[in-house]
Amino acid sequence: MNQIGRKLAVLLVFLGVVYLPLLGNLVATRGLPQGYGAFPARFVADPPGFNLVYFLGFSAFALFILLFLAFPRWFGFRRPVSSPLPVKKPYPWWFWWGLPVTAVSWALMWSRLHVYFPLEHYAFVPLAWGMIAILDGLVFHRNGGRSLMASKPGVFKLMILVSCLSWFLFEFLNFFVLENWYYPNSTIFSDFGTIVWFFLGYTTVLTGIFEWYSLAKTIPWFAARYREGPKVRPPRAVLIIALLVGLGLAFGMGYFPYPLFWGIWVSLVPTLGSALILAGKTTLLDDLRTGDWTKVNLIAIGTLCNGIFWELWNFGSNWFHPAIPTTPGYWKYSVPYVNVVHLFSEMPLLGYWGYLFFGLNCWVLWNLASYFFGFDDQVDDLFVVDKGSES
Repeated sequence: MNQIGRKLAVLLVFLGVVYLPLLGNLVATRGLPQGYGAFPARFVADPPGFNLVYFLGFSAFALFILLFLAFPRWFGFRRPVSSPLPVKKPYPWWFWWGLPVTAVSWALMWSRLHVYFPLEHYAFVPLAWGMIAILDGLVFHRNGGRSLMASKPGVFKLMILVSCLSWFLFEFLNFFVLENWYYPNSTIFSDFGTIVWFFLGYTTVLTGIFEWYSLAKTIPWFAARYREGPKVRPPRAVLIIALLVGLGLAFGMGYFPYPLFWGIWVSLVPTLGSALILAGKTTLLDDLRTGDWTKVNLIAIGTLCNGIFWELWNFGSNWFHPAIPTTPGYWKYSVPYVNVVHLFSEMPLLGYWGYLFFGLNCWVLWNLASYFFGFDDQVDDLFVVDKGSES
């Protein structure tokens, strides 16, 4: 198959991921899901309540993932040999800019300090971008003056655009699991203002998690922790089966929105990841062939770290002033079966494991955009140890 044929095949798989949930819903209900097309998502119905079987099943899986990440040597990884750090550089100007922006925005979101208008309505975007600037500055400092903002500004700008478009995909898929998350304060702004503000908010998704990933790579023992593990070399037939299973899960999300609500975080990797590998595109999954789990595990952990801050900011914005709308981007969850155990978060405890898989989805979508539009999607070429490094 030539390059055009391969791109067409990958495009068809992507369209399957997008539209198979719609087809599944049409087959099941002979209509569109309740709340379909409303942006941002609104609450539509109470989901099924607590289910012990689901809770225990997800808990067992979460425990396995936790043990895999915390004790990699139990799963065949070799003892890591840390690489030395490059010579540290002074913090860049945007790090110092990010500190007060983050602090002030965080205070505004939680304190509801009114001056001439409700400033807390506008706090989330500068808060998230302030944190991104801090993280990038830390990477710059620890990585010998190399970071996404400093060394790959063109890639960083593309990441902003792909970030926004990627999250709109998840908002679309959210319709078919009957709004696992929704935005009760979304009428604070006008319709146009809401779209613009959410668009700006979505620019912080991929950028934030890749900054956390980059920071993890500057910690020598952490960067080496998952470098030599089990080799995963699936033959072509297995990749095709994984692709078909992923497409089946996409259809099932629409047909069984509550039992398969978790499919929104899982279906993209086996479908798009397998399709890209079959098409010859380098992805984060390719390193598994040599036993290097660094990308897979660090992007998952980085996304979880990012998610903890998101959930904390979100929770506090409402907790201190529950009777008054705070920010239009405030979200709540309407998750079936496991929506229990909330620790300073609207997110149920087991939901945090979804962030691990969300990071993999984001990187696969980043690879997908690079494949179609031909831009540089590499981030690991930032981490080259200087000859005059310090241990």
